[in-house]
Amino acid sequence: MTHQGQNIKVAVDIVIFSILDNALKVILIQMKKKPFTGKWAFPGGLIGNKESLDDAARRELAEKSAVTNIYLEQLYTFGNPKRDSNGRVISAAYFALIDSSRIRLKTTDKYSDVKWFDIKNLPRLAYDHRDIANYALQRLRWKLEYSNIVYSLLPKSFTLSQMRRTYEIILGRKIDRRNFQRKVLSIDILKSTHRKQIGKHRPALLYEFKTRKPAIVEVL
Repeated sequence: MTHQGQNIKVAVDIVIFSILDNALKVILIQMKKKPFTGKWAFPGGLIGNKESLDDAARRELAEKSAVTNIYLEQLYTFGNPKRDSNGRVISAAYFALIDSSRIRLKTTDKYSDVKWFDIKNLPRLAYDHRDIANYALQRLRWKLEYSNIVYSLLPKSFTLSQMRRTYEIILGRKIDRRNFQRKVLSIDILKSTHRKQIGKHRPALLYEFKTRKPAIVEVL
């Protein structure tokens, strides 16, 4: 069956996760256009005529965060006919993971503001972005169970305590320190730097990932 006069636009929306101030946070932009003036939304936009979905997502990510070459994964396609009151727009949602030390927030004249928000305390969101937020958080938690993607949220060198704390923040629960360290060291994804982090607590050995590329591995 064909539909004469079909007028459907395709967009990408990106949930950009990072760990800041001991919390899992996301980037939101404050909108200017009606009827969503003053509301917040995930970064995104319409794809170009010659862009693939992935290329559009990478462009939007670079425009909003000034970073490239990070973990980016397509989540789901959101296509409720009423999701955008300005017209029929289908959105391919993505999520990205960024080490907060690498990021510099920036926006354009299209938006009023851009800020980090705690995923547990989001403001009222435009469109169906609350559904996108819930879906992205669940997918991230699932991925942590069977992959090494946490590397994108950690600096190049880190302690095992920092790594464990990252898992705890995302999963929302405590993880046994000894069991975690034993498991992580047994699956051979880390290498010692032979350096130690000096601070308020006892010096701790610093580690790095052997490879900073996605891989299937049972961490927890």
